[in-house]
Amino acid sequence: MQRISLLAAISFLSVSLQAQLPEDVLKYSWQPTNGTARINAIGGAMGSLGGDISATFVNPAGIGFFKTTEIVLSPGYNFLKNKSNFRGTNASDNGSNFNLGTSGIVGGWKGSGRWSSKAISFAVTRTANFSNKIYYTGQNDFSSGAEQYAADAAASGLSLDNILNSNTVSLGTRMAVYTYLIDTATLGNNPNPDIVSMAMYDQLKNGGAFLLNQSHSIETSGGITEVAIGYAANMDDKLYIGGSFGIPIVKYEKRSRFREEDATGDPANYFDFYDLSETFTAKGLGVNLKLGVIVKPADLIRLGFAVHSPTFYSLEDTYTADMQVNTENSRSTPGTVSVSSNTFGETPEYKYELNSPWKFMLSGSYVLHEVEDVRQQKGFITADVEYVTHTTNRFWQASSYATDGDKDYYKGVNDVIKDYYKGAFNFRIGGELKFTTVMTRLGFAYYTSPYKDKELKGNKMFISGGLGYRNAGFFADLTYVHGIQKDVNFPYRLPDKANTFANTKSNGGNVMLTVGFKI
Repeated sequence: MQRISLLAAISFLSVSLQAQLPEDVLKYSWQPTNGTARINAIGGAMGSLGGDISATFVNPAGIGFFKTTEIVLSPGYNFLKNKSNFRGTNASDNGSNFNLGTSGIVGGWKGSGRWSSKAISFAVTRTANFSNKIYYTGQNDFSSGAEQYAADAAASGLSLDNILNSNTVSLGTRMAVYTYLIDTATLGNNPNPDIVSMAMYDQLKNGGAFLLNQSHSIETSGGITEVAIGYAANMDDKLYIGGSFGIPIVKYEKRSRFREEDATGDPANYFDFYDLSETFTAKGLGVNLKLGVIVKPADLIRLGFAVHSPTFYSLEDTYTADMQVNTENSRSTPGTVSVSSNTFGETPEYKYELNSPWKFMLSGSYVLHEVEDVRQQKGFITADVEYVTHTTNRFWQASSYATDGDKDYYKGVNDVIKDYYKGAFNFRIGGELKFTTVMTRLGFAYYTSPYKDKELKGNKMFISGGLGYRNAGFFADLTYVHGIQKDVNFPYRLPDKANTFANTKSNGGNVMLTVGFKI
């Protein structure tokens, strides 16, 4: 159980605010570094290394090491196996998809005066890959997903008949009223009827048996593909400064199915099952800026510092849903009732803004046999420490016609984000050994939990290795990255009791090949 307090306004969204929840921000900001195969092989640690097109997205000063032109392509393939534990029950699911590492063109040319060279890059990479499948199931004797709709209806102050025609309550609540998943009932000594979940009616009225089989399947697809242009300058091969401007393109789709079934085996109560299928999409664009510097205080040492501005996204969401409910003896004509979001004549679409966190990075590298001619270099060891300000994620209304309710909603979401998350450190380390034209590489990365609450177990760990070949202006790199990731998933949110959640664990790999040519 998790006792994070969420504002009632967040749990019960109006039809136009169906999707923006505090946990949504993580898919835009809690992602590992994705570069070329070479950079992925060394754990993504390249904040002080330079000499790779991936620097465009990590520390743009690193492209200042280029004095010739390279064309790079980095296709990849991911596969995942997800395991989950929900209220003591284990489940699993698998997924796979193609991926894109950093690709593009980077070129350097001779400078003038102390600025001995300059470089520019045009690059594209997949900064987030949303393709995944999660499934969990278990028994619950504590809460029902239908309680969120009963609470929303009660808080509205409207009769059930009026709720059906009101967009001041969530679409889910209207569907729950339509299907009799929630209804009015007289409880205890209260002369006025309460709005209750029929899944919990026996327990609320008589203290009767209450046990539900719950299951939740989630399939997501899409990603964030970022296109960027970078520029850097090199002063005396000692100081490198650079910047890049990025445009992330967001495409996201989530299909989920949540089901509750009466597990008591009692055919004479007031609930058999409810089944909710939802489809949510998000699309849009963002802009960001990255600045960095690399210095060489000694021939063998490189030090780097980079700062990434928040990405400012402009997004549009759509939401559709279908609900099926059987409430057994609560109706005079028992049977299954079905309803679609289209029943209410609406396909919710909403435009809003989101900014991701700041990122600050310190890096260091030790180069074996540092010389200007890279053919004589023997390898390197490099490491990055990154700090991400997850508490500065922010939603806000895009339209100048935003209502006071919209503004209050986003204030509530942002307040919860500040309470829910914390700043987190990420660590990356890697190295390379060079044998004439062949290179071997190893790397490790650890992304710490963004959650304040210690009960929420979230972290990401990546172990990587690869081989490289360089000769006569051609290079090829092959890398395997194995990831072990832990996170949590909430099937629903309640305002007045502990929120139950599933612990998820993902194991999987990413195989990437980078090929390039010097021209």
